[in-house]
Amino acid sequence: MRVKLKGAAGSFRHLDDRPAFTLNMPPKQAFFGLDKFHLNNSVQDDTYVSEWISATIIRSAGYPAARASHARVFLNDRDLGFYGLKEGLDEDFLKRNFTNGKGNLYDGGFCQDIDANLELDEGTPNERSDLKALIAACREGDPAKRWTEIEKHLDVEMFLKYVALELMMSHWDGYAHNRNNYRVYFRGDDKKAVFIPHGMDQMFGDPNFSLYHIPGPIVANAVLNNPQWRERYRQIVRELLPRFDPKVLHPQIDELHKRMRVVVAAMGEDRARHLDHRVADIKGRIANRYDGIARSFPPEPIQFNGEGFATIERWEAKGQGDAKLETKQIDGKNVLLIETGPSKSCDASFRATIRLARGQYRLEAKVKVQDVAPVNDGRGGGAGLRISGGNRNEQPQNQAAGTGDWQTVSYALEITDELREVVAVAELRSTAGSVLFDVGSLRVVRVK
Repeated sequence: MRVKLKGAAGSFRHLDDRPAFTLNMPPKQAFFGLDKFHLNNSVQDDTYVSEWISATIIRSAGYPAARASHARVFLNDRDLGFYGLKEGLDEDFLKRNFTNGKGNLYDGGFCQDIDANLELDEGTPNERSDLKALIAACREGDPAKRWTEIEKHLDVEMFLKYVALELMMSHWDGYAHNRNNYRVYFRGDDKKAVFIPHGMDQMFGDPNFSLYHIPGPIVANAVLNNPQWRERYRQIVRELLPRFDPKVLHPQIDELHKRMRVVVAAMGEDRARHLDHRVADIKGRIANRYDGIARSFPPEPIQFNGEGFATIERWEAKGQGDAKLETKQIDGKNVLLIETGPSKSCDASFRATIRLARGQYRLEAKVKVQDVAPVNDGRGGGAGLRISGGNRNEQPQNQAAGTGDWQTVSYALEITDELREVVAVAELRSTAGSVLFDVGSLRVVRVK
């Protein structure tokens, strides 16, 4: 068995202290199925939870990560105490996590990018053409060629998930933020690169850790400068959020805490109580990070069904003067009623806030008018639809007046921003009469 001290600037300890170890077992003498594993002194994580819960989240998302557990470690006659145990990223790990585990695995080393002289841990010695090809693809000057070349040498979908997981866990010392704590594996079948996380003992420290900046490291910068991939990244963040829900993670941590506490308590009740406080701390950090991610999401646009429209159901009355506004049921329909008051000056409406992505749309509804005498002041009279700030005057099909059975009114609009919040207005501008808006027909239609 080969044993070596491990750790970097923050975690390395000498042999006469409380060192961390990497152990490589002799051939055919695996330790509980592990040929290579690490014993982490956890000097940067006295919760003993960070590595374990981070790997749990990553694997739950269908992404490869080393399995983690715990151990009490003795070195000869010295009791070194409670340690984190993590499997090594070796040939067995690759075989278990990839269809073909015969590709090249590179160690990112300490705070260096993929253009450094990375150590080859598994694969063909002196063969770095795969790594060089990925670097060249990311540095291609022509954007169209760059995206094509990157797709040849990188699993882009997996990389987007990798970056999302790192940043969602506030992994300030990972690849995307610090060019550190990562491995790069070029799959044996298609030769595409997959980044593998490492060194996750300092996670969830910042509830507002940035998610949407374009990182500086070579691969992250090249990929996230592609607008389509950047939009897909945002979707992945939203898809992953339920896996960070404290309601999901806290019970798992509680079960782990129970197992750890038995061992730690045997070393002293003071240590066990300290562990209790530290576990409570990381649970709080996870909850705060979940809230921080949720707050970071840009507002979602309204969702359209397969027929290309979305019903607007939540309306609020905005009265003016003595107009009557009611929500009621008539002939089995949920309707919005606006009726001109005794002053014979009605400028009243129901309003709903909606969010629309860039495109062309149409608001529409069925209305039933009774004795409506429209106002004629250049802004659009009678019953109709618009958005706040809009004008119905040039849309005669949107100015229902007089008395009539159910008819359709509509209002065309275009959104030129990537996302815009608008206020839909269902209104009556009249000197007499009333209107019913059929709530079930009040909708926004996507035209283009």
